Amino acid sequence: MDRSDFDFDLPPELIAQAPLAERSASRMLWLDPVSGAIEDRVFLDLPGFCQPGDLLVFNNTKVLPARLHGHKPSGGAVEIMIERVCGTHEVIAQMRVSKKPKPGGVIVLADGSHATMLGREGDFFRLQFDTALDDLLPRIGTMPLPPYITRQADSSDDSRYQTVFAREPGAVAAPTAGLHFDQSMLDRLTAMGVQTGYVTLHVGAGTFQPVREGRLEDHVMHREYLEVGADLVEQIATTRARGNRVIAVGTTVVRALETATVEGRMRPYAGETQIFIYPGYPITSIDGLITNFHLPQSTLLMLISALAGRDHVLHAYRHAVLSGYRFFSYGDAMLILAGTDSRPPG
Repeated sequence: MDRSDFDFDLPPELIAQAPLAERSASRMLWLDPVSGAIEDRVFLDLPGFCQPGDLLVFNNTKVLPARLHGHKPSGGAVEIMIERVCGTHEVIAQMRVSKKPKPGGVIVLADGSHATMLGREGDFFRLQFDTALDDLLPRIGTMPLPPYITRQADSSDDSRYQTVFAREPGAVAAPTAGLHFDQSMLDRLTAMGVQTGYVTLHVGAGTFQPVREGRLEDHVMHREYLEVGADLVEQIATTRARGNRVIAVGTTVVRALETATVEGRMRPYAGETQIFIYPGYPITSIDGLITNFHLPQSTLLMLISALAGRDHVLHAYRHAVLSGYRFFSYGDAMLILAGTDSRPPG
C-alpha cells in the first residue's frame, strides 16, 4: 500500500492544544469494524459498551520530563528531546541546534552539568550525561508535549499529560488513549465486573516521525522497549476461554500484545520492538480498541486501519472532521468494537 492511501484533510483548528477540564469529558466516536457503522457518543458511555468479565488492557508507562535546554560552549542555544533512555547516563535524542555538534562535542545544560555527543544514529544523536538521569530529569527537564501542540508546557501538563495509572518511568510521549480515564471511570468499570490488566511500553518520540517512503513496505519503524508479563498472558487466555473480550486501551497496547504473539500464541516478552502494523497484518491479540484520532499518513492511523479496515476508518475520520471532534493527544476518543449486542441504547 502507499502512504497517500492514508491521507485526509484536517483543519488545524481541530488539533487540541490543551486538555478538557475533566479527563472523561471528551466525546467518543463508536466504529463497528465489521459493518463500518459509526455513532456519536461521549466517553462516559464507555461502561455501557463493556460486559462483566471483559478485560481492558492499559499501558502503565510513565512519561519522563524529557525536554532539556542548554547551550554549546560557544553560546548557541540547544534543545534536547530525549527519544529513549539507554541506561543511567545515556539516551538517544533529537536536538534542535543551529549547527549539529560532532562526536565529542559538549552541551552545557541549564544546571551547569554536561552532555557529550557520542555519535549519530540516523536522525538521532546518542548523548552521555555526567549526571544520572533519574537525578537530572526531575530537576531541569520539562514535559515533552508533542510537536503539534504549539504552546509551551506548563505545570498543568505535569499531571494531565500523564495517565492516572502511570507507574513505570521511561516514556517520552503519553499513551494518550489512557488520558481519558479518571479514577471515577476506573471504579465504575471495576464495580460492573470489568477486569483490568497492564503492559509497559515506553513510547518514544519516534512515534511522531512521519512515514517518508511512498510504499509502506519500505518504512522502518522506530524502536520501543516493552514488557508483557506472564500474569497478563494468563489473564488474556482466561478472558478468551470464558468468551469475554480483550479491549486494548491505545495503539501502544496493540503493538505490545502483537509483539508478544508468535504463530498465534502469546508469551511473556521483555525487549524492544519495531513492529509495523498496517492493513494486511492480522491483529489477533485483541477484540476491540479505545484510541484517539491520529495524524494523516501516520503509522498509528495505519494500525487502526489494519484492525477496522481503511475505508471504514477514513469514513469515520471524515465524519469526525465534519462533526468537529478534537484530534490527537489531548483530543477525543474513538471506540473500535464489533457487534451491536453490546451496544448501549443511543
